[in-house]
Amino acid sequence: MRIAVIGGGPAGLYFSALMKQLDPTHDITIWERNAPDDTFGFGVVFSDETLGGIEHADEHIYRAMSEGFARWSDIDINYRGEIRTSGGQGFAAMSRKELLGILQRRCADLGVAVHFRSVAPDVEELAATHDLVLAADGLNSAVRTRFADVFGPDLDRRHNKYMWLGTDRVFEAFEFFIAHTPHGVMQVHGYPFSAEQSTFIVEMHESVWRDAGFDAFADREFQPGENDEKSIALLSEIFADELDGHGLQANNSRWIDFTTVRNRTWRHGNIVLMGDAAHTAHFSIGSGTKLAMEDALALAACLHENDSVATGLAAYEIERKPVVESIQRAAQASLEWFESIGRYAEQAPDQFAFNLLTRSRRITYDNLRLRDNGFVDQIDGWYLSSQDDSKHDEAGETRPPMFYPLRLRGVELPNRILVSPMDMYSAVDGVPNDFHLVHLGGKALGGAGLVMTEMVCVSPQGRITPGCAGLYTREQEQAWARVTDFVHTRTNAKIGVQLGHSGRKGSTKVMWEGIDDPLATGGWDTVGPSALPYGPDSRAPREITLAEMDEITAQFAESARAAARAGFDLLELHCAHGYLLSSFLSPLANRRTDEFGGSLANRLRFPLRVLDAVRKEWPADLPLSVRISATDWAEGGTTVDDAVEIARAFAEHGVDVLHVSSGQVVKHEKPAFGRSYQTPFADRIRQEIGVPYGVAVVAVGAISSYDDVNSVLLAGRADLVAIGRAHLWDPQWTLHAAVDQGYSGAGAEWPAPFRAGSRKPPSGRTDGPPPRLQLIRAAEDSADVGRRWQPASHH
Repeated sequence: MRIAVIGGGPAGLYFSALMKQLDPTHDITIWERNAPDDTFGFGVVFSDETLGGIEHADEHIYRAMSEGFARWSDIDINYRGEIRTSGGQGFAAMSRKELLGILQRRCADLGVAVHFRSVAPDVEELAATHDLVLAADGLNSAVRTRFADVFGPDLDRRHNKYMWLGTDRVFEAFEFFIAHTPHGVMQVHGYPFSAEQSTFIVEMHESVWRDAGFDAFADREFQPGENDEKSIALLSEIFADELDGHGLQANNSRWIDFTTVRNRTWRHGNIVLMGDAAHTAHFSIGSGTKLAMEDALALAACLHENDSVATGLAAYEIERKPVVESIQRAAQASLEWFESIGRYAEQAPDQFAFNLLTRSRRITYDNLRLRDNGFVDQIDGWYLSSQDDSKHDEAGETRPPMFYPLRLRGVELPNRILVSPMDMYSAVDGVPNDFHLVHLGGKALGGAGLVMTEMVCVSPQGRITPGCAGLYTREQEQAWARVTDFVHTRTNAKIGVQLGHSGRKGSTKVMWEGIDDPLATGGWDTVGPSALPYGPDSRAPREITLAEMDEITAQFAESARAAARAGFDLLELHCAHGYLLSSFLSPLANRRTDEFGGSLANRLRFPLRVLDAVRKEWPADLPLSVRISATDWAEGGTTVDDAVEIARAFAEHGVDVLHVSSGQVVKHEKPAFGRSYQTPFADRIRQEIGVPYGVAVVAVGAISSYDDVNSVLLAGRADLVAIGRAHLWDPQWTLHAAVDQGYSGAGAEWPAPFRAGSRKPPSGRTDGPPPRLQLIRAAEDSADVGRRWQPASHH
């Protein structure tokens, strides 16, 4: 093959070396506009996984790299004058300049032609005269811009400012320094990369940056290689304690806005993007150099394994793109956490440290325990001490976070697990039956602290489908009382009712006959804030009148009285998922021109009126919850900023719980599905509304493991976690989670008839314990060996 490489950074050099190694007859030329000894940046970090791949692919490069590594496994979080240390992470870092030198020498040895200080010929000319053109031309890729209509780039400029610096203070671990300044929170990401130097990245929100006066220093264009000396001088003052008498080192150092780069595709004919030209991931989860070298390895392998460039490039994108997208999701969560770090500025040091370490949702409670059991024990001890004294009912012993009780007014939940409201569409004329008794009773027997009904409708016209349950007749009330009585007499769980009105999403078929499809016969008129259908095939609602709003408010109040008589422990008002009250909140569904439309304050009027009516009828010693959609996932719809204000309004009107969901408000939504994808919404609302107002917050959305539940709770992202589909898979999900974690106690009590099943049964044949086959045991490695970078011990 004849290969042209645009860009002589790590991606282009490493790819070229690998291709030459696979087949010395490849004719490979690299064009690099900088000199061979020009490099910007300081240290680059690699994971053990990436290094394993490098070692396997080219032992020569790996051996040369390993001679320059700084290795350590600790992370220090320096916060409010205290340090929390977590080990077992596994880092290797080296100078970027040294890495480039290694790759340049390897390419020279293998016969790769490298033209330094040279701009590459026109890319179309290269494509016409070469079998392959690799565009490794960085974040501001000219090739990507040239063919933007094909690559489909999405460049997301973020809200933080950061500056890449170095220092001659040699850190012993990865250091997070959190500085509480008069201007706001600033943070440093620091790590060693040699016996003489460390990387020192300073980051802060743009508003903090401006308030500190850095914008005045950055009001001009800096030339290549020029540093923002005034900002660096000020940073030296701000972080004098952290530098401990050492200085900051600059290398083309000026303030940067991080840009997340995504592309619809990475290939165009025989042209392919790699590294930062194709994708970026925030530096807080790793090095872009690591990603670029992984790209190079994958592309070289795919080209070698396929018999044409076209099939090789297709295989590369199929293999590599999902990996990068997964990393980018974690990086997105991490960068958004650091953009919002001010929300956590009042957390206790232990919780803050755990929160920081689990920010990307890739590292979890159990994962941290595997890495550093002592660290998690310390956090568990803090969590125990943070609970109310009345909850210390197990001789002061720690337990998994999910099994601590939670008091809501006069109701105490035995643990933090909530069975999500899930529509069953199995009622007859709104009357719940044996199915509901078994369904909800079974979930209560399964150990959850709070079991929620499906949306229970306040009128026949308020049903979603003919199979929806109601609470507007005496017969329905008595049927529900049968369910609550079972829960209260046979389990430790509490049971809550979710009251709602379908609005414009009503008069549809049951889910398994056609979700959201209008009834062909036997339907009823639907109402909404405006005469706008939910989707293109939905029934068009009538715009609700003021008289009908009064009538529906009265129906909610009457259903609340019935719910109290039926014995429910908690009442939740359904203001999410596009049903009537939710549709009033969304500007995509509410186009009214009266006092109930327009501004957010106006759109809140009717839901708040209903809430006030319900609160008046609901017993004062029982908690009241509201479920909201934190975003419509659609342009022009409700945003997370709006959701904070909606949550604030509900909190000021006396709710005890905010149940934070999202979407299902408009049919054309585009949600970003993924594990725990809605948790960041709950997190923000808890920090800004839940904590200040003393309101509990529920996280929900693709959470299915007890590990994720514990992580959410311990980090302070929510007070309760709702588990839905996992409870359909396993009605005893909570009890089984207790067994798997080795917990038994008041937070997960097995019903007496079930206790014989509280030990996990054996499954198939298992090998017995192995015999001793060593006369002298090998000495066990100390857990502290290699935890800190101490270069003196390596020379």
